[in-house]
Amino acid sequence: MAWPQAARDHGTFCVSCHTALPYILSRTNLRESLADDTPSANERRLLDNVSKRVRLWKEVGRYYGDHADKAVESRGTEAVLNALILADHDARSGRLSAETRSAFENMWALQQTTGDRAGAWPWLQFGLSPWEDRDSQYYGAVLAALAVGTAPENYRSIAAIQRQLALLRAYLDREYQTQPLANRVVLLWASTTLPGLLEPESQRTLVREILGEQQPDGGWSLSSLAGSSSVSSLRAYVRSWVRHDRSLLESSDGYATGLVAFVLLKANTPRANVQLQKGLSWLTENQNKTEGSWPAYSLNTRRDPSSDVGRFMSDAATGYAVLALTEAGERR
Repeated sequence: MAWPQAARDHGTFCVSCHTALPYILSRTNLRESLADDTPSANERRLLDNVSKRVRLWKEVGRYYGDHADKAVESRGTEAVLNALILADHDARSGRLSAETRSAFENMWALQQTTGDRAGAWPWLQFGLSPWEDRDSQYYGAVLAALAVGTAPENYRSIAAIQRQLALLRAYLDREYQTQPLANRVVLLWASTTLPGLLEPESQRTLVREILGEQQPDGGWSLSSLAGSSSVSSLRAYVRSWVRHDRSLLESSDGYATGLVAFVLLKANTPRANVQLQKGLSWLTENQNKTEGSWPAYSLNTRRDPSSDVGRFMSDAATGYAVLALTEAGERR
């Protein structure tokens, strides 16, 4: 929030898939463990920032307003993230606020309605996996579905959004088979909040596929989840372990393991499932006890883990590890 590159107009800052989103989704879950139901200062600041940009939607500048194509992509990305963050916050109280309704209105207004991408949103593409690459538009659409399913007061059933919701469902169905497993894991999560996104047999097949990617040490690796579902050759699999800069990727990481374990739990995988237990054990054993974080690695280039950019993947890993472990704690 204080990072100069994230600063935007009207005293606001941009939110991100790698840091702000996993932070706000997971931080609330720690309150019970900390015996403190009061939002932390950082939670409040982030929520206030999102609310302010929603209120000033027609006035605030786009995240990348000086680049025409990126301005459009960033607006769609922000609209989805704003709706998800505020819907998740409202779900805790069970009441849908006026600002969250406005965030959804902003989101639906930017949904694409024609062409191959009908049902999706413009999404930032910087050639950076896993959230800003060519297939990340599907990830963004899944987050929109998750926002709708998470919103309280049965928002998903209101008449005013049924046409847009049908377009979204059709897009997710149409593009499913071409998506990397990383995107389909998030779809499995969304399907636990928005009924009908995955048929029961498709859900069972997907769970088996996810479990099949578990590493020998009990964790999961983003590099093995990020390859296209249509690619099965050994050559392509080996390439998936090499970054864009040709450096080799590490194996299990906190982001993939945290996300997978959390989603498996949300999808009602039995807490006693041996593979799930191994994944949760990996998380408990691989936390950095000094920082409190979990390790993760860029798919794009080798980065200095002590730099701001180098911490991005660890930010995401820590958020999803917290979601997994707190969800597991609730199931005990």
